[in-house]
Order: sequence, then C-alpha cells, then structure tokens
Amino acid sequence: MGSQTLVPVDQLLVADAEQYLTTEQVNARTGLPTGTLRYWRHVGDGPESFKLGRKRVVYKLSTLMAWLDAQEAAGTRGQI
Repeated sequence: MGSQTLVPVDQLLVADAEQYLTTEQVNARTGLPTGTLRYWRHVGDGPESFKLGRKRVVYKLSTLMAWLDAQEAAGTRGQI
C-alpha cells in the first residue's frame, strides 16, 4: 500500500467551514462604509446578512462574493 498523509479531523472541518464576516471585515474587504452597510440592512438592500445571536450581524463570505459578482456583472461597461 502507498503511504498516505492523514489530516486531523479538526483541520478538515476548518477547511470546509463557511466563513462569516462582521460588518467591519466586510468594510475592510470591500471599502464599503460600515454606515452604508447598516443602512442597506435597514432598507433590505446590499449583501445578505443575518444576526448571529442577539446582536452580532454577520455576512457569509460566499454570499458576499456572489453579491459582488452580481454587482460587477450589472455594472460592467464597454461590452458589445
């Protein structure tokens, strides 16, 4: 039998886990002001977010990236 490298289960779980970003982390990644993100949550616009617990608002990284892709596709100029 060939040699196999075993990866600890906790490392596999971390690799497969969804990443959640705070409003401040979304701001750092995108440059969107935190106030704008809060306003968009209030009016039901912008990237999808949810409350984790009673107060903490988070964004799924995969959902944020999909929203950014949609924004890019909708705003692309110079296409024939």
